[in-house]
Amino acid sequence: MNELVLISVSGEDKPGITATISKLLGSLDVDILDVGQSVIHNHLSLGILVNVPGILEDVLEALREQSERLGVLARFTPVSEESYEQWVGLQGASRYILTLLARRIKASHIATVCEIIASSGLNIDNIIRLSGRVPLHESGESSKACVEFSLRGEPDESFREQLLAVCADLDIDVAVQEDGIYRRNRRLIAFDMDSTLIKTEVIDELAVEAGVGAEVADITSRAMAGELDFSMSLAKRVGLLKGLPVSALAKVADRLPLMEGAEHLFKTLNHLGYKTAILSGGFSYFGKLLQEKLGVDYVYANELEIADGVLTGRVLNPIVDADRKADLLKQLADKEGISLQQTIAVGDGANDLAMLDIAGLGIAFHAKPLVRESAGHAISTLGLDSLLYLMGIRDKELHHI
Repeated sequence: MNELVLISVSGEDKPGITATISKLLGSLDVDILDVGQSVIHNHLSLGILVNVPGILEDVLEALREQSERLGVLARFTPVSEESYEQWVGLQGASRYILTLLARRIKASHIATVCEIIASSGLNIDNIIRLSGRVPLHESGESSKACVEFSLRGEPDESFREQLLAVCADLDIDVAVQEDGIYRRNRRLIAFDMDSTLIKTEVIDELAVEAGVGAEVADITSRAMAGELDFSMSLAKRVGLLKGLPVSALAKVADRLPLMEGAEHLFKTLNHLGYKTAILSGGFSYFGKLLQEKLGVDYVYANELEIADGVLTGRVLNPIVDADRKADLLKQLADKEGISLQQTIAVGDGANDLAMLDIAGLGIAFHAKPLVRESAGHAISTLGLDSLLYLMGIRDKELHHI
């Protein structure tokens, strides 16, 4: 008669432990039904679910003796056939990936997130660290930490609301994605430009040069928060720039600060062969400069009308507004021969919501409250290169890039 047993092995990690135990099980004609292993700070945890033919006690005694020789602890838990069949029946159940990001991850962060997971009826199957090993004395301003949870089950309606509520309180970010084939096969990433790839709004900087900085900045803030129609607000703001010398564009371009992590992110994406795009309600002059600096594949932005060396106060059609951004993302996906589910969109303003909504992964980045609450995912604590974590890419995989 066959017996089902869960073998749990723990102790100091060293080469050959898993090989030795599995070789012993093989010599005893044992079937392995499931296996999992992790190592945390040189401490091994190995679990093997086995189907044991013949005399169970002989197998267990052999495992005890081998474990002693290896210097590890082995524990054995009987598994009923009914329990095993229930586990098999869960095959194909919904699975989700929860990504927790912060400058430093504290025990309170893990505890709070795990409580929400449990209260929503989800099980944690696995937890792994995606970020690199953090030096004890690293500055909190530049550090980044990320752990990824593999969840099983179907979250209730309040799951995301609860996570959003604790993010602001704990100064963390949490993203939840369905763990499907598309999550591992994103191919195109589209970015807003102003306050996303760069830390400022170009039109506000141009307005400073034109002497109308405060007036334009107020309109920009209200438009990005969704309080004003984007196209109308753009026309009004550009109208206030009438007569600004074209030389002011280069002056502003020289002082535009890149968002934290932008160069690292694009270096990685370009190395891995991802297609990238800037879809911006800002201006093509600046988008093309970023294209050259970062290696962006596509740029679509608004074109300022210029005559006799000065801005006329008008923008050429077509206007890149919210709907145009979404249409452009669709067109680019078609051009690249991929599904929209294989796209990522990143933006901060209300005019980004349409493209965030249709993308396979829409990320509100350092966004206004309306955008953060409406988008499927939000990052507010780390730089742009933290997007790599949401793509499942670990820091240790990037050392040679």
